[in-house]
Amino acid sequence: MAPPVPARQPDDDRKSAPPSLLYLTKQLELAVRAHLDELLRPAAITVLQYTALTVLERRSNLTTAELARNSFVTDQAMADMVTGLDDRGLIARDTDPRDRRRRVIRLTQKGERLLDRFRGPVAALEAQMIYRLTGEQADQLRHHLIACHASLTDTPPRRAR
Repeated sequence: MAPPVPARQPDDDRKSAPPSLLYLTKQLELAVRAHLDELLRPAAITVLQYTALTVLERRSNLTTAELARNSFVTDQAMADMVTGLDDRGLIARDTDPRDRRRRVIRLTQKGERLLDRFRGPVAALEAQMIYRLTGEQADQLRHHLIACHASLTDTPPRRAR
């Protein structure tokens, strides 16, 4: 007769369980961030600054608070970042023609050139990231990431491009 098999401990379940989606998402973010940091270093621009510039490329004439929300930073952090980007001539702050009390931010030609400079290398990084996926899997991943983001931000999912 075989000896009794000891009952499985909850700790054993945790060791054999797949990593949580939150953990995997954070690990991916850290890996992407490390690659982007290295990629952007020659231009003396941070990932957060690059993110803000790409937001302005898609949606011009945002206030500092709107840009902060779209760039995943606090209003104060964005105010400091906007000053630095403005000092470098990458953005411009203008009076909002619809509300003269508001100042809106837009990308300058210099900012557009900087983004153009990194468009290829950033696309190559994304291609490297999804290298092991089929085109359909990459599209599904994009769709799922948009849906997950919408679930946490109470925004309706938008169509993937």
